[in-house]
Amino acid sequence: MNILRYKGYVAVFDFDPEAKLFHGDVVGIRDVVTFQGQSVTELEQALKDSVDIYLKLCNETGKKPDKPYSGEIKLRLGPELHREVATAAALSGLSLNAWMKKALERQAQETLGE
Repeated sequence: MNILRYKGYVAVFDFDPEAKLFHGDVVGIRDVVTFQGQSVTELEQALKDSVDIYLKLCNETGKKPDKPYSGEIKLRLGPELHREVATAAALSGLSLNAWMKKALERQAQETLGE
């Protein structure tokens, strides 16, 4: 999967070799926003058009558009893992929140190739 971004929204896309078409979806929102194109340039424009149409439709219908993310995560851990993570944070001299943020940033950068 590949990633595109527009107006704070993140989209993933792939290429269908049989259809010779790129297709993608905006992720992280409850609504369905899709786009497609035959070239990367078309795909990028299709994402912009789809997000703009989504925002316009939300405005016209009085619906509040889904925001990509609030910045808060509720995370459920088993008691043992919770203890291990809290201990690791304390040994690092960080709060649990700061330690988890650093760990998640590292993993996200590794996964996203940044």
